[in-house]
Amino acid sequence: MSGATTETLCGGITTGSCAALAAKAAALLLFKQQHSRQVEIPLPDGSRLRWPIEAVKLTANGAEASVIKDAGDDPDVTHGAQIFVDIEAHDGNDIQFRAGDGVGTITLPGLAIAVGEAAINPVPRNMICTALAEVTSCGIIVTVSVQGGRELAAKTFNPKLGIVDGISIIGTSGRVRPFSAPALRQSLKCALDICVAAGTIAPVLVPGNMGRKAAHHYFKLRKQQVVEVSNEWGFMLDQARQQPFKKLLIVGHPGKLGKLANRQWQTHSAQSDSAVPYVTSLGNQLLKRSVEQSNTIEGLFMDELNEQERLVVAQQLAKEICKAIVETFAAAWQPTVVLINLKGKFLGHEGDLRPWQ
Repeated sequence: MSGATTETLCGGITTGSCAALAAKAAALLLFKQQHSRQVEIPLPDGSRLRWPIEAVKLTANGAEASVIKDAGDDPDVTHGAQIFVDIEAHDGNDIQFRAGDGVGTITLPGLAIAVGEAAINPVPRNMICTALAEVTSCGIIVTVSVQGGRELAAKTFNPKLGIVDGISIIGTSGRVRPFSAPALRQSLKCALDICVAAGTIAPVLVPGNMGRKAAHHYFKLRKQQVVEVSNEWGFMLDQARQQPFKKLLIVGHPGKLGKLANRQWQTHSAQSDSAVPYVTSLGNQLLKRSVEQSNTIEGLFMDELNEQERLVVAQQLAKEICKAIVETFAAAWQPTVVLINLKGKFLGHEGDLRPWQ
């Protein structure tokens, strides 16, 4: 492609993938007597990942394995950390999760995991369960630990989110994409170019995997019609206004998209402010009452607002996002915004949805 950069950035794997790999390696040793140097697991998109196992051994009650986190060229604080998973069979047929040393515990509502639970996010939990199911149907207690996780957590947002004693086991796709570099922008532009080449006149922009899934769930879309933006909203909206689009749909969580209402077009947490104060203030104005400020946008919407209030605030926030986009990026298309919660459920929208239905 003309003008393409020659820079190549290496991707990596998430802590969720590390835990799933280690869990499967431990299960292979415990149930199949297989001492694995490498393990293969399924990823959420249907592809498979094969990765080296650092160590695996039997324990007094089960087995333990570990994987070294490799974030590739992404500046991830967990890069190089050793992720341990200890498994122990139990009499039931379910998978139970425990926080070992270096993995946090949820202490405040508003996150995708309940208070008191190990900070192992839903997608990694599903990945671990799926990986274990390839080995056994037995009930298993899964304890995840991270070497130096308590110290690493201090460099993350976990303390502000009420996640104590360690990091979170995260990831929505299983793979880490390098963050913020000319090569990333070039790859995003290429995705938009493919969208144009496919004859798309009404593209859908999403922050990442969660928005992509919700977009395909709610609307009738072709694969090339949905373009991931990551945090590069200013860059991608500027690129989009230069294309012959007729309509533009944006689907995502208000924790990310709420920043656009404040004209923050680079939404990475290191380069933008939290949307919580803005959305709390918006709620106060709309509802004519004092809305208690939550630690997260999810907590604000799901815990501080009732169903009707949720819709009122989400609709107005979507309207403010559209307004900011129109005023900043003069384009032929009029944007439509759909806001979803962390479970992908519809919160509210602004604009005409018919072009995608």
